[in-house]
Amino acid sequence: MYIDTLSVIKHRRSIRNFKKDQIDEKDLKIVLEAGLYAPSARNEQPWHFTVIQNRALLDQLTKFAKEALCNTDLVFLQRILQDSDFDFFYHAPTVVLISGDKNAMSPHASCAAAAENILIAAESIGLGSCWINMPVRMINSEAGEYFKKDLGIPEDFLPLYSVALGYKNVEIDEIPPRRGGTINYVR
Repeated sequence: MYIDTLSVIKHRRSIRNFKKDQIDEKDLKIVLEAGLYAPSARNEQPWHFTVIQNRALLDQLTKFAKEALCNTDLVFLQRILQDSDFDFFYHAPTVVLISGDKNAMSPHASCAAAAENILIAAESIGLGSCWINMPVRMINSEAGEYFKKDLGIPEDFLPLYSVALGYKNVEIDEIPPRRGGTINYVR
């Protein structure tokens, strides 16, 4: 089946309201395969994907992140941290944690490309997704070291990004306009 790639890209939105149902294994394999086929510097493919579908662990990661941020000066974080139901993963049933090889040429860019492929693939098959970084920052803190072992992250890899995945519990049809003046040509 032919899918208009630009249309999928335009319609992809960060979803923050997911159904509780776990995503189908077939759908999960599609989005993970898309991540594996992302471009990478020197074709190093410096990523490692950790698929988390354990609700208790996701709740523990959110609790840890909330506790680590309790003294933040950022007003928007202070507001959301006051909500006892707030979940950094928006109660998504699946989270893909993307870690990069510290010894690779450009792990941040390569893993960002993998994350984007996952986001676009999810939209193309009707899954919702949201790129989330706050819990990754907490895992990379000194206090979060024990999570790396529990998550099976290889020793020379650094968690860089996470993507929440699930079936959408909301439909967003509006495509926000793009800012003008962001392209110039030198011919």
